[in-house]
Amino acid sequence: MAGRMVVGSAALAGLVRPASEATPEGAHRVLPVLPELTGVLPGRGLRRGSTVSIATGRPTGGSGTTSLVFALLAEASRTGSWCAVVGVPTFGAVAAAELGIALDRLALVPHPGPEWATVVAALIDGVDVVVTAVPGPVSGSLASRLTARARQRGSVLVPYGRWDGADVDLRVLRGSWEGLGQGRGRLRRREVTISARGRGAAARPKEIRVWLPGDGSRRATGLRTTVGPAGDTAAPAATPRPGTAPGRPALTLVDAAS
Repeated sequence: MAGRMVVGSAALAGLVRPASEATPEGAHRVLPVLPELTGVLPGRGLRRGSTVSIATGRPTGGSGTTSLVFALLAEASRTGSWCAVVGVPTFGAVAAAELGIALDRLALVPHPGPEWATVVAALIDGVDVVVTAVPGPVSGSLASRLTARARQRGSVLVPYGRWDGADVDLRVLRGSWEGLGQGRGRLRRREVTISARGRGAAARPKEIRVWLPGDGSRRATGLRTTVGPAGDTAAPAATPRPGTAPGRPALTLVDAAS
């Protein structure tokens, strides 16, 4: 896929500045998410300044964490927010676009290098949603500093791995695929069970069961949502949204290690 590459920390700062300038003063304090996910998030969306961690364990039926990341970003991106993904070299831009993520407002930093924390902190300063793979054990003090920075800057930090002190912890517990017939066909989507627990408004554990898209070839329709112990019911599913239109500027690829 064609794209634009910027190299080094100076270029990274240059990317952050236009991203932050595009956000008007008094912007909405809660970024929207797909209706299927509103039932597990306080305020029914991504609250600016919050940290939402996604566990990377291996659930029964195969991992659905990447699809969950796509689903968390899709609606905020579609409605104008800048997003960044750090430390995930296998991130599928094509699948992301087909789910509705705007590639012209997406920055990928696949290899942040040894200055991972500096890269994440710089992006927090100007990007609305920062997803980052957690590179092994992260000290509590470093996690607290980045969490506090997101809170001060009004960014949403989404650590992809173990993270102490998150406002909400999401985990895919189990999943099952749909699409294969009698030994033939293609995987289209999966039903996953997502658990959520956290602090404050998220202190009461919840579980929901939703359909997430599979290989990016088709957005799941007719999504069913079942909410667990809290008894809440998420809003009905939205209609499928188109992906990136032909001719839209491609994503920004950042080589921060240079």
